[in-house]
Amino acid sequence: MGRGAVVCCSYPGLGVTALIVQATAPSRIDLAGGTLDIYPLYLFEEGGITINMGISLGSHVWLQTRHDAQVNITAECMGAKQHAACADDLRLGGELDLVARLIRFYRPSVGLDIITRNDAPIGSGLGASSSLLIALSGALRELNRADLSDEDLVRYGANLEAQNLGIPTGKQDYYSALNGGLNAIWFDVEGERVEPLGGDGRLAAELEDRLVLTFTGESRSSGLTNWAMLKNYIEDRGSTVQDLRGIKRTALAMREALVACGLDRFAELLNEEWETRRRLAEGVTNERMDHLIRVAKEAGALASRLCGAGGGGCMISFAEPGRSEQVAAALVAEGAQHLPYKINRRGLSVRVIGEQRAETVRFS
Repeated sequence: MGRGAVVCCSYPGLGVTALIVQATAPSRIDLAGGTLDIYPLYLFEEGGITINMGISLGSHVWLQTRHDAQVNITAECMGAKQHAACADDLRLGGELDLVARLIRFYRPSVGLDIITRNDAPIGSGLGASSSLLIALSGALRELNRADLSDEDLVRYGANLEAQNLGIPTGKQDYYSALNGGLNAIWFDVEGERVEPLGGDGRLAAELEDRLVLTFTGESRSSGLTNWAMLKNYIEDRGSTVQDLRGIKRTALAMREALVACGLDRFAELLNEEWETRRRLAEGVTNERMDHLIRVAKEAGALASRLCGAGGGGCMISFAEPGRSEQVAAALVAEGAQHLPYKINRRGLSVRVIGEQRAETVRFS
């Protein structure tokens, strides 16, 4: 099902009513402070801060209730499906492990047909799995009419994703999916706090115009890279501890620059963050990634960095005024894919289509 497509919903037994829940959550571009959102690393450093922004490339979920207990999952981007007699029978492991865990945890009282889709490429480094998790959590919360806060969705989601990955996970991606916008996200003993940045919207418009997003063509997995960083920190290997403290200082300075709309300073800090991050663990960058960053600079980028934990996936390049198209074109000529986007200012969006006859229900 392509973007904007309309698909008719039907199942055996015409005349049976169906409840449709549609949910969308933004993916994110991380700007500074990543890795500091991983528990318990931010506690060791007396608190952490990340800067990110939710974008229009998001995750989409459609739930349709069934007349039986059967659960059918279709993950369009992966071409993966799973069918089970009921939620408790969903298989764990494999490509749909996280989705299966989430459904088993929320345990809907009815059978469901579920379709998921991510706008971002697989392995993009844009937090798409966390975005999908929040979209599906929001849809299931609505379906169950559960008395759960957004913080509950984050807590349960982080625990389930840790089970899925088998390693500690960060939380910044969940908050960008929930809130959208440009934010500083603070992590401390008392929990997490989201601080919106951007004021009257002029800063967001400038970032949309000058911050170029491309997919390098190489997928990456953040889990192992983040684990290597955490392991190096705990074992005090090399300069990891000092580098992570440097990343925290950079994130704090970037927050101040964005509050002041100081985009020249922002560009300096974006470069500073990347130069520090690339030292944190083996695999954060490679020869091709370094080449693409050089290409972007030659075309007019003031700063570039890989998204997420690096190693591939997406790259952002902050262009000189009026040079965004040149930067994008130069990267595309090197085999990258330009991903136009806007800042999503809404965050998680859940829409319920009331009970309708099955033969008239449509996804749009």
